[in-house]
Amino acid sequence: MESRGHEVEFWTAEKFFYRVISPFKIKKWLGYIDQFLIFPLQVKIRLRKYTPETLFVFADQALGPWVPLVKKRPHVVHCHDFMALKSAIGLIDEHPVSWTGKIYQNLIRKGFMQGQNFISVSKKTQQDLLKFIPNKQESSQVVYNQVAPLFKRKNKLSARSRLANYIGKTKGLRPNLSKGFILHVGIDVWYKNKRGVLELYVEWRKITQKDFPLVMVGKPGKNLTPFIEQSNLNGNLIVLENIPQEILVDAYCGASVFIFPSLEEGFGWPIAEAMACGCPVITTKLAPMTEVGGNAAYYIDRQTPKRTDLNSWEQNGAKVIEGVLNLKPNDLEKVIQAGIKNVKKFQGTAIVDQTEAFYKRTLENNLINFK
Repeated sequence: MESRGHEVEFWTAEKFFYRVISPFKIKKWLGYIDQFLIFPLQVKIRLRKYTPETLFVFADQALGPWVPLVKKRPHVVHCHDFMALKSAIGLIDEHPVSWTGKIYQNLIRKGFMQGQNFISVSKKTQQDLLKFIPNKQESSQVVYNQVAPLFKRKNKLSARSRLANYIGKTKGLRPNLSKGFILHVGIDVWYKNKRGVLELYVEWRKITQKDFPLVMVGKPGKNLTPFIEQSNLNGNLIVLENIPQEILVDAYCGASVFIFPSLEEGFGWPIAEAMACGCPVITTKLAPMTEVGGNAAYYIDRQTPKRTDLNSWEQNGAKVIEGVLNLKPNDLEKVIQAGIKNVKKFQGTAIVDQTEAFYKRTLENNLINFK
């Protein structure tokens, strides 16, 4: 927005009470004083000098508690996902929420429900939003996340070589990635389903003659350590953390297949990034993964906690992995080209154009009402 001639200011709660030396449990509550008492007072004082031509943008609907501060001024709320809120009201079995978490999510909900204009990163996120605020269809728009230009196809063997050299320098390992590897990218949160990734890989190794390692960008949680040790994965699992963007691109470009069996998402950025880099994608047959992957991805069912056929999900997923890895060169190239074509809707300036247009329309509508 600054590059397009707009003046931009960033407002956030400053650390006053949080700076006080104290145990973490107390420090957390001191932070709440900064957020819920001090910051609203600061906002009310600042608002006095801003004209009706000022647009207030909330970067995430989780900032809902502060939406009422500007509900009578032009504002836009960006919505990424509603997983925390859906968990708090019991809609997601895999993620129970404490009573304090339920109170906080209810506070967020009451706040953003007073908003007037919304941008969602996917149709799925928009659908979730409209379940909470059904009368906001006309003032709600979908604007997809943008895939950065650096995510693009590169020579596969060169990418594998650079990734192997990086692993050697940073981890002291000498992995043989020249024949291929399986890739997963995701932080350690419940919905990324990292255990599911490991279970798929273990099951796949039972049916294949290939000796491809699993490269996980993003460390699996400590709770998965027993499973990793029990499955004897230590020699076949390469975990990378906080890697440079260019190395992440090499990981996508060099991978034989990218697996992303998420339970829930707001968008599913890695799907689009992998496709942009020419990597086949296997993901969950569930929106918004299907929305992002389109007709260019391979889909497997969502892994559920209430399974009676304990091994069928892993077995079916393993067969899909093996099928992708056994594609003939011409068929593989068709899959890659379909993915590159599919992600064009997430590239270029269109995303920023749509966002700016929505911002301007919000301001214009507010000025008409104001007059």
